[in-house]
Amino acid sequence: MADPSDRPLVVVIGASLAGLRAAETLCQADDPPRVVVVGAEPHRPYDRPPLSKKLLAGEWDADRVQLRQAEAFDQLDVDWRLGVEAVGLTIGSSVRGGRSVELSDGSSIVADGVVIATGARARTLPGQAELDHVHVLRTLDDALALRADLAAGDRQIVVIGAGFIGLEAAATARSLGNDVVVLEGAPAPLTRAVGAEIGSAVAALHADRGVEVRCGVRIESLTDDAVVLADGERVPADVIVVGIGVDPVTDWLDGSGLELRDGVVCDRFLQAQRVDGTPATGVFAAGDVARWPNELFGEEMRVEHWTNAAEQGARAADNLLCSLRGGDAEAYAPLPFFWSDQYDHRIQFLGRAGADDEVRVVAGSIEERKFLALFGRDGRLRGALGVNAPRWVMPMRRHFLEGTSWDDALTAAAELSA
Repeated sequence: MADPSDRPLVVVIGASLAGLRAAETLCQADDPPRVVVVGAEPHRPYDRPPLSKKLLAGEWDADRVQLRQAEAFDQLDVDWRLGVEAVGLTIGSSVRGGRSVELSDGSSIVADGVVIATGARARTLPGQAELDHVHVLRTLDDALALRADLAAGDRQIVVIGAGFIGLEAAATARSLGNDVVVLEGAPAPLTRAVGAEIGSAVAALHADRGVEVRCGVRIESLTDDAVVLADGERVPADVIVVGIGVDPVTDWLDGSGLELRDGVVCDRFLQAQRVDGTPATGVFAAGDVARWPNELFGEEMRVEHWTNAAEQGARAADNLLCSLRGGDAEAYAPLPFFWSDQYDHRIQFLGRAGADDEVRVVAGSIEERKFLALFGRDGRLRGALGVNAPRWVMPMRRHFLEGTSWDDALTAAAELSA
């Protein structure tokens, strides 16, 4: 029998969805490598979408958000290193054993391949760490702490930031019987993701439930009982949720020689790039931390959504195996997809929206709270968003993959709703 130590060793850094899919892909390969998964949190990989909804509402317990049953985790031939952070990466020139991962417990792992899947961390505001009633919502522990503050109901909740996480938290808090105000600096919610027109339509879903969404405001400070705005107004707050975006977790890679630019910069195969523009052999990235050129859209992107994390983790692992074995890697060029549940509304989005896109509501209407909107630029379909309209959104997928023109996409969408 072959000595197990003769098998290559791959370290997956990040016990995230992307990290789990990478580990599973590696373990399911023919003649699989040895796999170590390093995770900063003490928990096995869990699902993040329920954190702002079912778990936060108290409808689910913590064990229900685990991505796999306990026995499925146990059956994976993986060395789990949980509750320990990666603090450094050294990349040598040798193909075998040329990468060293330093850990916060003082140990290090010499590896033949590395998948970086460290995700992102929530941004914070000055002074919030000293206030127990101020929360972020990124991890399982974050969600459990916030749930304890929301459960009683009849409290004044202020959500800072009208992105998807902030709006989902607002919807859940309102459904628990709390008064909710959302404060957003931009002219409308979700402007970066879907533009001001559609962002305003989403804000209307909250207004229907008695949630005040205030845009164009600037935060001055946080206090024990209020959010203070730049004009001196105090917005009363028993609980504050800060949802102002995330930053990819790359600080531990300072000094590694990798190019870091709002994420780990990768090539189209998800192989990390050095600052000198050469590939870092045997080092790949996936999930919220990865920035790569998506050939389907002809642009570089970093995507913070569930479907991307799952698909990208598997592709990074497959391409790493090709790197180790001399096979042909496959470019990663997906059609981004995300969804958001707010109250009894489901929002779905295919593609990639931009500030300069033309937006057309082509089926249903914003007033009916059921519609399909298309996003186009330079004669090309760029995005499709539906509210309560899965039968209209999902058939648009093939038009992205086939490169359908903007005019033809508008015609096709109109036929869907006829």
